[in-house]
Amino acid sequence: MRKTTIATISMFLLLQPLLAQRTVVHCGNLIDGFSDQLRGQTTLIIEDGRISAVEDGFSAPARGDRVIDLRNKYVLPGLLDMHTHLGNETQKGGYIRSFQLYDADFALIATKYLRRTLMAGFTSVRNLGGSATVDIPLRNAVNRGEILGPRMFVAGKSLAVLGGHADSTNSYREDILPVPGPEEGVVAGVESARRATLLAIKRGADVIKITATAGVLSQADRGQTPQFTEEEIRVIVETAADFGLKVAAHAHGAEGMKRALRAGVASIEHGTYLDDEAIQLFKNNNAYLVPTIIAGKTVAELAKIEGYYSPVVVPKALAIGPLIQNTFARAYKAGVPIAFGTDAGVFKHGQNAKEFEYMVEVGMPAMEAIRSATYHAAKLVGHLDDLGTLEAGKYGDVIAVDSNPLQDIRALQNVTFVMKEGVVYKNGATGHGATETPK
Repeated sequence: MRKTTIATISMFLLLQPLLAQRTVVHCGNLIDGFSDQLRGQTTLIIEDGRISAVEDGFSAPARGDRVIDLRNKYVLPGLLDMHTHLGNETQKGGYIRSFQLYDADFALIATKYLRRTLMAGFTSVRNLGGSATVDIPLRNAVNRGEILGPRMFVAGKSLAVLGGHADSTNSYREDILPVPGPEEGVVAGVESARRATLLAIKRGADVIKITATAGVLSQADRGQTPQFTEEEIRVIVETAADFGLKVAAHAHGAEGMKRALRAGVASIEHGTYLDDEAIQLFKNNNAYLVPTIIAGKTVAELAKIEGYYSPVVVPKALAIGPLIQNTFARAYKAGVPIAFGTDAGVFKHGQNAKEFEYMVEVGMPAMEAIRSATYHAAKLVGHLDDLGTLEAGKYGDVIAVDSNPLQDIRALQNVTFVMKEGVVYKNGATGHGATETPK
């Protein structure tokens, strides 16, 4: 048996008694994810991976309880990022990698991205677009306890139109990469849109991702034009809904955004050029904007490095990237529902919490920014019964920081404690072990 397999089994066996124990977490300060106020001394009781009680003060442990001391910390629910790409990460000239590496290579490399994300305090993510043969096995391996990582809700391959943002054959000769169809997630008409959606569901998607407009990093010279018809989007939304799934729509341009909102998507990703009509559609339909400010800032900076992106990408990154933060500010002030998302992978994984700083910088109060990554993100992903707040019945997903994020939101960039489903993965800056006392 391989040493890695032995190590995995050993770790799993060691965790079992901890899960069976009742865990008492003493929290000096608590942000519960749904209320407006910071709570003082609070005790979380965790049994079988879920919170069984939330009690005021520091409750006395019973004999045999495991006690975790967070009395000098600020404790929050595990954070949720609604837009990640954990199967890959930006690098200079990275396009060629898809021709050099196998899916197994991408999956193996991605294990370090999953670990970084979890250690940064993000215990759940919505992974919006990549390879179904990478992302779905990663999700499954996390769920089986075989690798460390956040809980993943995955889209697999993003749905595109021919020549659109998620058509990976763009700019390549057709005798090398043939014209793709629904089997490759590429749509041409209503029937193929339905088939592509059904195939994504068959392959194990938790959410359907479409590219409603052109984009920044694809090999096409426009970044905001609409790409799906409203009828195509509507059949995707209706087909997904038949299976209990939601649709997320990448969109920069206003027209594509409005088509997607009228057709019933649950969220718009980026939303760069939203207009007054789009703002009203968001509010009418209770759809979420997932801003990804950090991605916009990152691509704008990387585009200044010679050779980092291809020549067709550079002008789009320079034009679109800097606009997203102001778009977010306008949407927030107009009352558009906001869910936290970063586009991680467009920047280095593990830096997700930088997004909070950019949100607060243009007017969102810190508590609302936190709720966008707890309560609202859990609501968007459809798992508010399990995630997003520290309440009885929910998963024991708990993080902590050393200083008050309501006074300085940058505190969330240094998460020092991470628990997921009652298992401690990080306690202290190094992420080794757990400060716990058996009674």
